[in-house]
Amino acid sequence: MTTVITTHINADFDAAASCLAASKLYPGARIVFPGSQERGLREVLLKSGGCFPDTTALKDIDLNKIELLVVVDTRQRARIGVFSNLLDRSDVTIHTYDHHPHSRDDIAADKTYFKPVGANTTLMATLLRRHRIRITPCEATFLALGIYEDTGSFTFQSTTQDDLKAASWLLEMGADLNVVRETLAHKLTPEHIALMDELLTTAVNYTIAGIPITIAKATAPRYIEDLSVLAHELMDMKGLNVLFLMALMEDHALIVGRSRDPKVNVGEILKPLRGGGHPMAASASVKGATLTETEERLISEIYRQLGAEPLVRDIMSCPALSVTPETPIYDIHDTLTRYGISVVPVVQEDKVLGLISRRTVEKAIYHGLAAQPAKEYMTTDFETIGPNETLGRVKELIVEKRQRFLPVVQDKKITGVITRTDLLQILSGDPSRRPEPLIEERWQDRNVSSLLHGECSKNILDILMAAGETAEREGFQVYVAGGFVRDLLLRLPNTDVDLVVEGNGIAFAKRLAERFSARVRAHEKFQTAVIIFPDGFKVDVATARWEYYEYPAALPTVELSSIKLDLYRRDFTINAMAIKLNPKEFGMLIDFFGGQRDLKEKTIRVLHSLSLVEDPTRVFRAIRFEQRYGFKIGRHTLKLIENAVRLNIFKELSGKRISNELKLILNEADPRPALQRAQEFGLLGVIHPGLRLTGPILGLLVRLYEVLAWYDLLFKPEKPRKWIVYMLSLCEGLKLEEVAQVADRLGLAGRERALLTNGFAAVRNAAWRLAEISEPRPSLIYSILKPLDLEHLIYMMARAKDDAIKEYISHFITSLMDKTPILKGDDLKAMGLVPGPAFKEILNRLLMARLDGKVETKEDEMEFVAKEFACPMGKTTKGEIDGYAP
Repeated sequence: MTTVITTHINADFDAAASCLAASKLYPGARIVFPGSQERGLREVLLKSGGCFPDTTALKDIDLNKIELLVVVDTRQRARIGVFSNLLDRSDVTIHTYDHHPHSRDDIAADKTYFKPVGANTTLMATLLRRHRIRITPCEATFLALGIYEDTGSFTFQSTTQDDLKAASWLLEMGADLNVVRETLAHKLTPEHIALMDELLTTAVNYTIAGIPITIAKATAPRYIEDLSVLAHELMDMKGLNVLFLMALMEDHALIVGRSRDPKVNVGEILKPLRGGGHPMAASASVKGATLTETEERLISEIYRQLGAEPLVRDIMSCPALSVTPETPIYDIHDTLTRYGISVVPVVQEDKVLGLISRRTVEKAIYHGLAAQPAKEYMTTDFETIGPNETLGRVKELIVEKRQRFLPVVQDKKITGVITRTDLLQILSGDPSRRPEPLIEERWQDRNVSSLLHGECSKNILDILMAAGETAEREGFQVYVAGGFVRDLLLRLPNTDVDLVVEGNGIAFAKRLAERFSARVRAHEKFQTAVIIFPDGFKVDVATARWEYYEYPAALPTVELSSIKLDLYRRDFTINAMAIKLNPKEFGMLIDFFGGQRDLKEKTIRVLHSLSLVEDPTRVFRAIRFEQRYGFKIGRHTLKLIENAVRLNIFKELSGKRISNELKLILNEADPRPALQRAQEFGLLGVIHPGLRLTGPILGLLVRLYEVLAWYDLLFKPEKPRKWIVYMLSLCEGLKLEEVAQVADRLGLAGRERALLTNGFAAVRNAAWRLAEISEPRPSLIYSILKPLDLEHLIYMMARAKDDAIKEYISHFITSLMDKTPILKGDDLKAMGLVPGPAFKEILNRLLMARLDGKVETKEDEMEFVAKEFACPMGKTTKGEIDGYAP
């Protein structure tokens, strides 16, 4: 019979020592670790000198031959890796040895050995002693390591008398405490020290159910072991009773929980996050989530476990306003308007049959259906919630499942309702959800007023200070947020000022505009405004808002909220920072989501995992920021981008939204790296399957970049639309009907569409005519190239392979295109010529003569006109004009 002894993934000393003891209880069994071990344990195993039995690699075990599986230091299915596949096999016997409390995920074992002691090794050592199994001093030392580590050298609250008794027996067996002390005296590596510094900077205190709880978070480019070491160091350093450390490493968010407060069971708190442990020490690994998402889940679970989260009955509105199934649509409209609500439940005998919204009612009235009953148009696809359920469930239904209105039902009868606004008021108004920094002086260091004074122009600084003063006077809080803050911290120029107001953003904008004699363009639907200053400078003002998306790629629906929720709706952590402008706190940097950290690490990270599904344009933005700043896209965000492309969620995007993002990329100083990155993700195919960066097109893009750089150095007032020129190059090789399809997908119309779709024929025709020139007279070059738009000229110059054609275009742009005759219409009239349509042709022939060097001065031009066009009657004839051909 093949017997295997195993334990939980990421085994520590307690787990390994328990395996050692189990090998004594099951002679001949093979020890197999289901995954990695903590670094300190691996080092000891390497130096154990035969003290620890030989282990078998997981790859060398045939799972089909295992008949007895012994699991130590855990009973949870999710923590034993591939061995969980054996748990439901009838031909495999399961024995478990564990000291952790019972959970719903526990293995249904044939034999279970359980005792609530501080270390699982205590349970195992007690069995060895009871069965009079002898162990060597080396083995006793190894077992002692398990007990001393998991009880914190008998200082943890979970320590029991049995732990002390087991340790005493091990000392009798020859355990060496010097080895124990030296082994457990962890030394911090440089990576640990860097991580500790970030943890100290980000650590904040929450007071939940009257209990101080500290949460600290950090990121690391790769996996760093022994995070628990830092937890102990931080708790001792700051005298903390409850601590949760979170570290994003690669694509996992690791959580270590430690508690010295018997009211806080970290094992139970981390269990729903697929973690495990005991009341005083536990850990979890959350895969496929951002650090921000993981923190929100953790905080919600802490609230739930401590009973501090409000129940539905505490926050619902009651009694519930309702209508009957037979209520006519026009009566429902009156009800919605009278009470200022947007949804009402349809109820019969206290039972909720459906929901009907203002939007549905207004559409029905528009279509002449005002007399129809509610039952005809109500939705029956909705969730209900019970009065004893938690706020976490409310958030899940309203935020994640996007149900804006929740009927509260008990015993199949409606007792109240909860709306998005109810949830919002709870989230933004609960003071226990506002963390305080662990280190006050670090928080004060986040004031960046000196940076504002040093980096901003006087005009912008005046606006920011005036905004703060205006908000203070009106009783609002105001912030500058987004890209302005990002670039300020990077010491880069950015004049896009985006103000966010906690209060009425439109009213604030009007008050601020009055100070500068500016005008305001308001958007009531989105609660936003644009202040347009006398010199044309613009400032965007938004009411702090919580955006949610009705479906993937939809435009956002807006609700009022606090600044934290407003920042949480943004695309990336580096864009989710704000600076407070009210005078008393002017310059205070608000960074809830680690934006400073990601700027330092040069990483682009989304704030939550559905970010790209809700707004796929963020994929284009991620690429643009990555290439502009020389950053990298975080591993988890990369996976989300790949998933978004695989699901093809871009198909729901309007052409205008895609073209807006594409224009921003193509207008970058050098868009080539971003285009190549977009091709790596398959994003060019989102626009048209024929768009590909082939070798020839990449070469064309290089030449185009050089031509645009050359044109910039000419300092001409007319500037080309760079994005059009690059789009022409990207469409090189497509058929004309395919170019039209690209224009359709991008929603191009009018002048923009014509520049793209007509450019190829115009350029090719001009190139053919230039190639046929035998005598390159300037007037002839002018007549061929003048009809082309500047964008077409630059594109033509980049794609030309003939050096002569490049020279013609260069000569036209630098010397010919801006030339005009000296004489004007008034001069012609003074010479006795009669005004009329012929003036245009006279001036054109005069221009041709000037281009070809036949005239230079004003006198030359007058002589030319007198000779070529003057008649005795002082008139010109059509025949005379046609007699000159350039």
